[in-house]
Amino acid sequence: MTVIDLCNLEGFREVVLPEPDREIEGVYIGDLLSWVMGKAKSGDAWITIMSNINTIAVATLTDTACIVLAEGVDLDENVRATAEAKGINVISTVYPAYVTALKLSQIL
Repeated sequence: MTVIDLCNLEGFREVVLPEPDREIEGVYIGDLLSWVMGKAKSGDAWITIMSNINTIAVATLTDTACIVLAEGVDLDENVRATAEAKGINVISTVYPAYVTALKLSQIL
């Protein structure tokens, strides 16, 4: 599944998509950024509620396919611009992290 495919599912929406055709290969859930840096894998859809600038840095370091902001979280304009500049895909969903992970596990 690609990032744009995920955006097209009910309950998900595009926030920033500089690489919409990036393939999602796995899922990681976490909000502790130092933990995510050591555990998330390249190609993962990273589910979190964290939306600060450091989230973009961690996604860059781990090479995640996208950040999925759970529970309707959004980015402020500065973080959005940084995500675009760094080539980081960001999606938002109305679902809690657990439900989001269940939905992704059913389609990956």
